[in-house]
Formats: sequence, structure tokens, C-alpha cells
Amino acid sequence: MPDDTGAPTDEAGAPADADAAEPPRKQPRCAPDDAAYEQLYLDALPCADMYERSYMHRDVVTHIAVAPTGFVLTASRDGQVKFWKKGAVGIEFVKNFRAHLASINALALSHDGTSLATTSDDCSIKVFDVLAFDMVSWIKANGFVPGAAEFISPSGSSRTLLAVSDRQSPAIWLYNTNKPADTPPLAVVRVHRAPVVLIRYNAPLDAVISTDGKGLLEYWSADVDAGSAATAATAADVDADAYADADAPSGAAGAAGATVEAEARLPASAAFAYKSETDLYELAKAKAVALSLAFSPDGRSFATTSTDWQVRVWHFSTGKLARVYDESIGALQAAQRASAGLPHALDAFDFGRRLAVEKELRALPPELMPPSTAVFDASGTFLLYPSLLGVKVISLRSNRLVRVLGKVESSERFVSLALHQDRRDGRARALTGGAAAAPVSASPVGDPTLFAAAFKRGRFFLVSRREPDEPEDEMAAGRDVFNEKPTRDELALTAAHQPVAAPGAGSAAVVATSLGEIHIKLFAQECPRTVENFMTHARNGYYDGVLFHRVIKGFMLQTGDPLGDGTGGTSIWGGEFEDEFHRSLRHDRPFTVSMANAGPGTNGSQFFITTVPTPWLDNKHTVFGRVVKGMDVCLAIEKVKCNRHDRPVEDVKILGVSAD
Repeated sequence: MPDDTGAPTDEAGAPADADAAEPPRKQPRCAPDDAAYEQLYLDALPCADMYERSYMHRDVVTHIAVAPTGFVLTASRDGQVKFWKKGAVGIEFVKNFRAHLASINALALSHDGTSLATTSDDCSIKVFDVLAFDMVSWIKANGFVPGAAEFISPSGSSRTLLAVSDRQSPAIWLYNTNKPADTPPLAVVRVHRAPVVLIRYNAPLDAVISTDGKGLLEYWSADVDAGSAATAATAADVDADAYADADAPSGAAGAAGATVEAEARLPASAAFAYKSETDLYELAKAKAVALSLAFSPDGRSFATTSTDWQVRVWHFSTGKLARVYDESIGALQAAQRASAGLPHALDAFDFGRRLAVEKELRALPPELMPPSTAVFDASGTFLLYPSLLGVKVISLRSNRLVRVLGKVESSERFVSLALHQDRRDGRARALTGGAAAAPVSASPVGDPTLFAAAFKRGRFFLVSRREPDEPEDEMAAGRDVFNEKPTRDELALTAAHQPVAAPGAGSAAVVATSLGEIHIKLFAQECPRTVENFMTHARNGYYDGVLFHRVIKGFMLQTGDPLGDGTGGTSIWGGEFEDEFHRSLRHDRPFTVSMANAGPGTNGSQFFITTVPTPWLDNKHTVFGRVVKGMDVCLAIEKVKCNRHDRPVEDVKILGVSAD
């Protein structure tokens, strides 16, 4: 191998033409080959196609943060903040705070994970002690509406600085949260010409990046000194006098009293003097506003998502772009067309449904748009960000898509993300030596979990390395945990519409087929009319001799049509009947028994049995049963040879249906 001079070497590591009397030079230690360990890093990330659990808030979940101490913090649109604790598997609820009377604008976690701050339209700033899960300070933002917030002090600092932006002016107010709540702001920083929408602290390099509503990115040092005029991070590009027009609100100035302007210096870690040397104008050129900004663990890179739906990865020191990933509507449609016929392609109907949700999300104004966050893994090798397909996992080393998390969850459009990796999972941090520094075991340890909020959902979701369990008892709790008590109005509404099973509807049935018996558990309480229709048809012999007329491998088996072509069949009432959707009955597992239809309220006699999870069918087809025995029979039917119309070449029939 070559030495550090590039000269060829012999097996001992000394140059081939070196003098024999000269002692061999020491070979420098080499950093581990990232390619060799990429799979190891990937094994330390979640990998499930479906979310394992979800938990409720009373309103739409807007923010999620994960602390190094193992706490998970979630916030919702109604001002609620919840504390959760990560366990060996899953999470446990700790405490709930009604933190604000209005929507929460920011949820900021200190780098060491011990302090939490929230801001809100109710003009208040709340500070929490995470380890004690208690609120320790209530700061009133007199005269301005607090927006973005970030702790900008390194771990172990004698003072805990909190930077809070004003939603109505370019000012950034600095508070020492160790002081009493009525203490005036320590200083004000002015490096922008428009209201600041994001502030992020680069802890490894002790620097701050802020971005405003015009798309401008500014670097400044977190080591601010009071008593001198404000200076932009790239003062040579911007006239500092331009900030004079961006005066603080009179109320804020009055509250500040002796608050002084802080000099925001260019960080020492920045390798440029002029912004024109960088790509920091890219968002402004695209007339885009940043939705999120995240740093890699070593602080050398950062990633942004923005309203032009480009995911950008930057080198911090130079401010240059390293990668750009296009998630625009046009790019998504082109990718769908290119993947037609491939195994990983989305069904056209499923893609159209997701695209409709995507357009609804993107039609929102930036100030109302949920943060679509990108996060780095513990090694800095992978970038995770939400998309129409699910959560994409991109290898920054090879620049390729290596995984999509939650891809089958077509009913959820994930937005805000937070990643938990146990320190044992973040083995990349330990791989700083040579090849001999390889970890003892390559098997995953701990419980890496991705926490995700979803568009217009009052839940947050956990994606791990496990698929959701199928409960042995169908009455057991599913993966969607109902951890919130219903209101009195909701209870009254539920009682008024409580379904009542029809007499003789039955709770189980056996479908005898030409390939064996399929035992089905029926949900007569949740879907009384559907089960009554099915069992009455069964007792009357309606299904005897009926074909499985449509079989699609990797999807479902359809039957129940006496005509055998998918166009026939009526209900026991002589026509069609309404859907019966129930929140606990989902297409979230294989061997789900559901009604076939031609649209809302068009149920007749046809039904199908899924062979894979099909969540895109939720609230479109009535789930009225689960196969509890005879799964092998379903799989045998799935494997029969079919023609191009998905009809089995050799007939597979229902011999009869009886109550179990």
C-alpha cells in the first residue's frame, strides 16, 4: 500500500527503495473505510415497512424532539406538551403540560437534552427541566410574538442562552434562562431583514445558523458580547445600517429596559469571508423558505428542507452545496412513470391518492405548513426525510436511496421526524481508529426508533426494526393506542351510534373451499349489518359453488359473486347497503376479510381476503373478519396459476360456509 508520500511500499510498510539501515517509519493510522461499515450503520436504523405503535394527542401533533437522555417530547396544536420516556422497547408516558393557550410555534431542546423551551402565539415562552419533567420558567414576551427558538450555549456553560425570534420583526432576543423569569432579555441580535423562521445551533463547532422568511441563511457566533453594534455574519456583503429600520417593537424595547445590541461575529469554523463565495443564497434565489434545518453529529454538514421541495445538504465550513434531492411534484410523477412495472412501484390508485394529500399539504402558506424535517443518523452517513413514498433513507456516501420506512402507510403523510439511536446503536462514533477498531459484533443492539408526526393527524408514530404484532385476541389493543380519554360529547355520540349485533349474526364462520377450510372470526358488534348479510347468505347456501374469480399474488383473493365475473351479487335486502367502518378494524395485517364494492355504499355479496397489509384500503372497504385458521389455504389459493385477467386457470370454489 502507498505511504503518506504516495511512494510504493513493501509488505512491511517501508518504501521499497529505502535504505536498509534506516529504521522503518511508523505507518499512520487509517480511518475506517465507511463503505465497509455502511451496512453496520444501516443496521443501527429502523427498517420496518409499517409503524409499530402510535399515540394520541387531543389535537394535531406539530413538533417532536428526542433528548440524548432518552426523553421524547411531543407538542400539539392546542398548546399541549407531553413527556415520554424511551424504554428498552417502546416508550412510556411520563407527564402532560397544558403549556400554552394557543398553538405552539417552536419546541427547542438543549444540546445536552436537559432543558426544553416552547414558544407560542399567546406571547409566552415556557422553559422546562427535562430530567425533572417540570416547568421551571414562564417568560412573558411583552410586545412581540415569539417564533423560532433555540438553545445556543454549549454543554457545561455557566449560562443557558435561549435565542427567540420575533414573528413580526427581524430581531432575535437572547434570554439567560438561569435568571428569574422577569429578568429582561440579555441582548438582541440583528442579522436579518425579515422575520426569522428558524434558528439552529451547531454544538460541535459552537456556531449558529438562522434563516428568515426571504430564504436568507446567516452564520453567527453563539459567543455573543453585549455592548457593541450588531454586525451580520457576512458584514462585507450586507450594509449593517440596513438593519436600523428593523426596530424592535416598542413594547419589547420597553420590556428590555437596558437590553443592548449584541455583536454577532462570523464563527471561526466558517472558511469564507463573503457570502458571495458560498451557496447560501440558493433558497432566496428559488424564492423558498426553509421548513427545517438539521446538523450532522460532527457539525460539518447541515441539511435543509424548504417550500420549493428540494432537500439540500451543505458543507458547513464553506457554505457550499453537497447534495440536492428533488421532491417536487414533477419529479415525483416522473419517478412514478419510470418505475411502472417494477416490484417497488406504487399502484396508480395509491399514488393518485397520496398525490392528492401531497398537493393539499403544499398548498398551505409557509407559516401554516408543518415542519418537514430531515435528520441525520448517529454516524452522519445517512439522511432521513419524509416524502410522498414514506420516510426516505439516503446514503450520503454513495448518494443512493437505501431504504423507505413506512412505505405501506399510504394513509399517513409523515412530516416532522426525530430519531432515537441508543448510544450502542451509534457505533459509528466509536469507529475513529484504524481497521482494528471494528466493533466486536455487527448485530444490532438497542431499539432504534424513528418518531414521526403526520399531516393533519392527532397522533405520532413509532417506526422501529419490528413490524407491528398481530394480537392473538382480536379484542386486544392494536398498534394505535387510545391513550386519551374521550370527551363527554364524544361518549354521548358513541353511545347513540353503538352498533348492535343482529340476532343470529354469529361470531365465527368456516369457509370450506376446494383447497381446504378457512376459519374466520367475525366482528358482529362493530359491523352488524355486514356480518348479518354474510351469515344469512351462508345459511341460505348463496355462496355454495361460488368461484374465487380474482386472485392477485401479493394482494388478495376475491369471491362471493354467483356470476363468477365480479359483476354480480346482491345483499340479503335485495340491493346494496352502506359501509361500516370502525376505527379499530384496519387493513393493517394479512388475512383480513373485507367487503368488495364499486364505491361508497355499494356493498353486496362479494368479499375478499388480503394476503399482505393493505392500509390504502382503510375507510374504503368494510373490514368484517380476520382469518384465524387456514392461512395456509389462503396462501395455496394465492399461488394458483392465473390468466392475464387474474382469474385462476383451474377453478377454486367455495364448497359451503357454516357457522363455527
